[in-house]
Order: sequence, then structure tokens, then C-alpha cells
Amino acid sequence: MALAITFQSFLHADFWIGVGIVAGIYSIFTLGLQVNVGFTGILNFGQAGFMAVGAYAMALLILKAHWSPWAALPTATLIAMLSGLLIGIPALRIAPHYLAMATIGAAQIVQIAAQNTGFTGGNEGLIGFDGAWQKIEIWALDKLSAVGLGQQYDLPLFLLTWLTFLALLVGLRTLQQTPWGRVLRAIREDEDAVAALGKNVYAYKLQSLAVAAALGAIAGYLLALNITLVYPQAFSADFTFIGFAILVLGGLASYVGVALGSLLLWVVLEGLRFVELPLAADKVAALRLLLVGLVLIAVMVLRPQGILGKREEMVIRG
Repeated sequence: MALAITFQSFLHADFWIGVGIVAGIYSIFTLGLQVNVGFTGILNFGQAGFMAVGAYAMALLILKAHWSPWAALPTATLIAMLSGLLIGIPALRIAPHYLAMATIGAAQIVQIAAQNTGFTGGNEGLIGFDGAWQKIEIWALDKLSAVGLGQQYDLPLFLLTWLTFLALLVGLRTLQQTPWGRVLRAIREDEDAVAALGKNVYAYKLQSLAVAAALGAIAGYLLALNITLVYPQAFSADFTFIGFAILVLGGLASYVGVALGSLLLWVVLEGLRFVELPLAADKVAALRLLLVGLVLIAVMVLRPQGILGKREEMVIRG
């Protein structure tokens, strides 16, 4: 079988809505990494763990405690933030690279615990928490149909995801212009100088980690709505590593770059599904990741600061 490429799927709205939802979820997820890595200079390899904590807390509060989604979502976000503090309190007191080790270890513990705990549903996960969302989605489709936009079932989630991203983008950019945001950037540049000015570097790093955990939790809710359940494999370490790939692609200290990097990565990843190759299915999947890796290498060689990044922002001190 010869190499064949079909572009027909790129003409369908379903393709772009599906890619847009995934890219939007990863964009929100990577905003947290941008706060930590791009603006504070600390390495967080456990973002998927915070995402899982938030998503599971939300699902458990709705299914087991019978809370309304509107009460469960902020409470679950707070729980995710507390988990970030729980990890950061000991890890940030020692050498910087220990935070990276502690966060990735904690993420693995969360995933393993979810797999082996009865009330989390084990490998089968939790389903049924999205009943309220389905009612909202049906209502939104009816309203969108009135103006000729309601043909795609996933359109309400697409709009919710990107409206959430835009709201978070505005909020984070506003925070970066405050004294709090300027202290984070100063810590990234030279934390000893910041400490000499009387600022509590340790407290600011903890706050940065808590904000990232909250953003991961929000991404977790949207991912759960997209796949309609919460299960351990959805929050593997791969999620964090792809987030770092998006960070590199879009550029450090650029929130807009996060969205651009995510969109480019997922258009390439999903678009490669329509390239027919004379290979077994597992080898085609590996080839897709290889090609994405080559794209990242090309970006690092030609523009190491990322598409929208700046060379002066390429500072990570831990």
C-alpha cells in the first residue's frame, strides 16, 4: 500500500470542534505549567496529578455526597490547591530539583491510588457525574440551532472550553501586572535578590504551585466532560509531558503561546491520523509521535524560545 493523504476530514466541522476541545483543555492545563515554569522558574512535573485530584474530587462530591455541580466545582478546585500546597510545603524547602521529583512521584501515587481504591471506581472509573451538563448541553444546542449553529453535539463543550480559557487568560495576564506577578518573575530571575528585598520567596512559590493546581483541576473537569467519565489512565504522566511540549512550542512566559502551541500540536497529531501508511496500527501511532518530536526539534533549533517566546524569558532556576 502506497503513502496516501486525504484532506477531506479537514473540511468537516466535527474535526475542528474535536481538535479544538482537546487543544483547549491542554491549553488550560498548560497555563498552570506556564505560571510555574515560565513565570516562577520552578519545575512542576506533577500537573496531571493535580488535574486528577480536582476531577476525582468533583466527581465524588457529585456522585457520593450528592452535591450540586456548582458547589462541587469550587470545592474540588480548593482541594486540588491544597494538594499542591501539601506537596510544595516539604519539597520547596530543599534543593530545587526535588520539587520536580516530588511532583512526579505524587502524580504517580494519585494515579495508582485511584486504580486501587474502591470508592474511585478503580480502573473502570466514575461515570454519571455529567447529568447536569448534559441538560445544559441540550439547552445550548437548542439555542444554537435557532441561529443555525447547533448541528454539532460537541459545540457547547467547545465554546465552554475556549470561553473558560479566555477568562483564565485575562485573569492571569491581569495578575502578572500586579505586584504579585512581578515578584514571581523576579523570583525566576534571581530569588536571592528577591529574598534580600524582604519578600518571602518560599510563600510565593507555594502560591504559584497552588494556582497551577487550580488550573490543572479546571482542565480536569473539562476533560471529564469530554470523555464523560473519570478514570485513572486519563491522568497519566503523558499529559504533563505533552503540556511541556506545548510550553516549549508556544514559548516560555507567553500565555497566548500556550494556546497557539496546543492548537498546532493537536492539529498535527490528529491530522496525521489521515495519512495512510503501509504499517501496522501500533507503528503508525509511534510514527505520529516521532513526527511531532521532529517538529519540536525543528522549533528548538530554529526558534529555541518558542513561537511567541522571547530569549530573555528563557530562565529556569528552580
